[in-house]
Amino acid sequence: MLAFHTDQFTLPLPPGHRFPQEKYRRLRQRVPVEVPEIELRVAPAATDGELALAHTPGYVTDVAEGLLDAARQREIGFPWSPEMVERSRRSVGATIAAARTALAQGVAANLAGGTHHAGAAQGGGFCVFNDIAVAARLMQAEWGRHHRSLLRVAVIDLDVHQGNGTAAIFRDDPTVFTLSLHGEKNFPFRKEASDLDVALPDGCADAEYLDALDGALDRLWAHHADALPGLVFYLAGADAHEGDRLGRLKLTAAGMAERDRRVFAAARERRIPAVLTMGGGYGRVIDDTVNVQIGTLREAVGSFRRW
Repeated sequence: MLAFHTDQFTLPLPPGHRFPQEKYRRLRQRVPVEVPEIELRVAPAATDGELALAHTPGYVTDVAEGLLDAARQREIGFPWSPEMVERSRRSVGATIAAARTALAQGVAANLAGGTHHAGAAQGGGFCVFNDIAVAARLMQAEWGRHHRSLLRVAVIDLDVHQGNGTAAIFRDDPTVFTLSLHGEKNFPFRKEASDLDVALPDGCADAEYLDALDGALDRLWAHHADALPGLVFYLAGADAHEGDRLGRLKLTAAGMAERDRRVFAAARERRIPAVLTMGGGYGRVIDDTVNVQIGTLREAVGSFRRW
């Protein structure tokens, strides 16, 4: 199974910054040892034209040339730098590459990505560009050219924070179904309407969470009773784990693994290719986040083998 990585493109963050950049390097270093079935590849960079499939050209230019005003840069949460631009392009490029691979092979991954707070004309919450939105639109365009048919897409967003940027970008697009299972009282505090939002209370644990997930997946497939999606993007945030300092939910490592197993199984049983992105994760102990992500990748490999 192929997975694309971006961790060598680092951000020059000030000391004490709360973005856990180190988790990406640790994950990539552990993959060859703990999930050796995965072949790692460096992510390509998304072009301006690709980014403009989901973002306004003016926003793409402002990011690329460092023209964002202070308020918009604060909303993103990083200081501007050329490295920020390059890393953001690569994060989108990784999901594009994973999507192309998944359509050919069944399952593929981006070891970062899931930047679901970025909207068409602004970033937010450590998200500059929306990798899933760009990749979804590009895959639809490429599929249409080669197959002369419509590629329907489903986004299954299980990050603990609602996918507001993705929901806003696809608000009026019936070809993309957005599902977000998230903490009711967590960031963002002003949420956008997804096609299906499932808000969970603080302290939600394994059984309640998995019941909610099963119900959400049932509604997703019922919505597509006449025509299933041809591609699923799975945003597997590690921040629903009980050890996360921002998540406020109480899923155990076993619960997180079962979550992943159910999503991959649901896509595989319907022969829908799945693109994995890792989303958020802010463990009090950073290796707790990486452990959850390793578990997610193991489930992805298991589904890839059965494809």
